[in-house]
Amino acid sequence: MSRPSSTCSIDDPITIRSPDPAPDVAALQALQRRRKRVLRLGVLILLMVVAGSQSLAHPESQLHDMIEAVGLCAIGLCIFGRGWCSLYIGGRKTAELVTTGPYSSCRNPLYVFSMIGAFGAGVQTGSVVIGLVFAVACWWVFRGVVLREEAVLAERFGAAFTTYRNTVPRFRPTWFRWHAPETLQCKQALFLTTTRDALWFLAAIPVFEGIKVMQDEGWLIPLIQLP
Repeated sequence: MSRPSSTCSIDDPITIRSPDPAPDVAALQALQRRRKRVLRLGVLILLMVVAGSQSLAHPESQLHDMIEAVGLCAIGLCIFGRGWCSLYIGGRKTAELVTTGPYSSCRNPLYVFSMIGAFGAGVQTGSVVIGLVFAVACWWVFRGVVLREEAVLAERFGAAFTTYRNTVPRFRPTWFRWHAPETLQCKQALFLTTTRDALWFLAAIPVFEGIKVMQDEGWLIPLIQLP
């Protein structure tokens, strides 16, 4: 769905501006804070799951390396995708209904790329199952946030948002709906912040490697093995 600025001009006749020139952003900010708290708790729980499990694929096997490589590609896609989406949303989330670029084919592309990153982080354990658990947990957290965001946006933009919601899927991309302006105004600070935040998915690599070392040394005892 839908921070000084660097200008790249915008020609976007489809973007719909809120009639309120000074939007009250408190509701969305509260939702974002709640989302971050839930995410932190979820990360702790998932770390406990990783510490108590182990991949069926041997750490030195080719299959294990291939799974990790796929995960690294997914994290790279997440970092690129979130930065790309930030060029379109441009800090206008509460003032305008952005429906172009990635937002023309999916209402929440930022969250979709985060789910891809969560999967990539999870499979750094060598287990596809753990990767899917990470992705589903991420979807579960974002779904609750999105439902509340949609209520706020429906109140602000009325029929325009209702039409957008009824024609563009919440999470599933539909590329045949793609349309984008020829020129785009982007905010450098927002782009850098969004990309920086996505880099945290890379932290899964050293963290999970550390867990593997502790399991090999007998400091952590895996209770289950997962494919």
